Amino acid sequence: MAGALEGARLIPCDEGEAMKTDDRALLASLFDAAVAAADPRRALAAHLPERPKGRTVVIGAGKGAAQLAAAFEDLWQAPLEGVVVTRYGYGCATRQIKVLEAAHPVPDDAGLAASQALFDAVSGLLPEDLVVALICGGGSALLAAPAEGLTLDDEVALNRALLASGAPIGAMNAIRKQVSRIKGGRLAAAAHPARMVSLIVSDVPGDDPAQVASGPTVPDAVGRAEALKAVRDYAIDLPERIRRHLETAPEDAPHPDDSRFAGHEVQVIASAARSLEAAAEVARAAGVEAVILSDAIEGESREVARMHAAMAREVARRGRPFAPPVVMLSGGETTVTIRGDHGRGGRNSEFMLSLALEIEGCAGITALAADTDGIDGSEENAGAFADGQTVARMRALGLDPAALLAGHDAWRAFDAVDQLFVTGPTGTNVNDLRAILIRERVSRY
Repeated sequence: MAGALEGARLIPCDEGEAMKTDDRALLASLFDAAVAAADPRRALAAHLPERPKGRTVVIGAGKGAAQLAAAFEDLWQAPLEGVVVTRYGYGCATRQIKVLEAAHPVPDDAGLAASQALFDAVSGLLPEDLVVALICGGGSALLAAPAEGLTLDDEVALNRALLASGAPIGAMNAIRKQVSRIKGGRLAAAAHPARMVSLIVSDVPGDDPAQVASGPTVPDAVGRAEALKAVRDYAIDLPERIRRHLETAPEDAPHPDDSRFAGHEVQVIASAARSLEAAAEVARAAGVEAVILSDAIEGESREVARMHAAMAREVARRGRPFAPPVVMLSGGETTVTIRGDHGRGGRNSEFMLSLALEIEGCAGITALAADTDGIDGSEENAGAFADGQTVARMRALGLDPAALLAGHDAWRAFDAVDQLFVTGPTGTNVNDLRAILIRERVSRY
């Protein structure tokens, strides 16, 4: 994609703002490097499977599935067929693989049809055939396929409940896998006896391939008991029909030792860890030391932001644990627990508004948090920028940043001060990139 800063809306540079804009440009270049490290063609090139004697069928799901499919077509250079599903507006031109689009983050009828198309694509295959599964983040919502006895409305209600719960991705997926006909390895089971190779772009903390898109082609040992425990542990307000299904379903999703998965290969071809390392290299080339805090951070967005802000203030004030200039990088997937009525925004915008409140008045800090797929939640921005003056700008416009944070209305806050970070779809997804630049020590803030 083009440089991310080209699409980002920034405040005009008046006196004293030039350095801040330069710092935002540096942070945007780190985002570009992270996305480039997960480029579909680059990621796939080193992981092409052995060609089969029979047919090659490509299936896939996720917000970057169309770009993965197009790259695979270019690299394979042999007959193939198949179908992938991506989010509305995320498709791209392909020659042999059909690209379907459906709703994200709330499933719709198009997702139902797409799931059926994937099942149709892998039905009736033989042992000499090969199925290549291209799986990346976003597939959980796109693969609508409620279990027998449930409806699309039930799956929609479940998805809304999970998104509002604040539960970590592993807990949400434990539930999703038990109420679906396609998740939890069921799509791979349907392809038996064909050989299957799953090529995964990981957007989950820890890079467990069974968690990406709720593992349609990768089985998981987690069963209904663990799903029900997750409901209790995170006090998830589960729809009653979903709860009854979890309690009474005759069997779990298939386990990894199921004979239908014998010989299947699973490879993680891109991840947050690799993207963070690429971003760090760009920072160091620009003369700024980079430290990677973690590629697997989870937790409530606003609380994770407070932790990051405390570290940034310590660096700015005391030069510890890192000496400036330095950029602190982290990845993973935070969550937002919705409380009552709410405004607009995603987990990265909420992270940044919380961080902006914590670094108010500190001139030495500039930060960016963004989703590497280019979409933060359901809005059109990837994330937002913030610095020590962001909150003052909001207040000058009559806004109450703390109230906007409480109302989950971070998009409105950053839109008002033109600090949304807008890139458009990137064609990949290795979850979130958080970059906090501490340019120099400051005597007070």
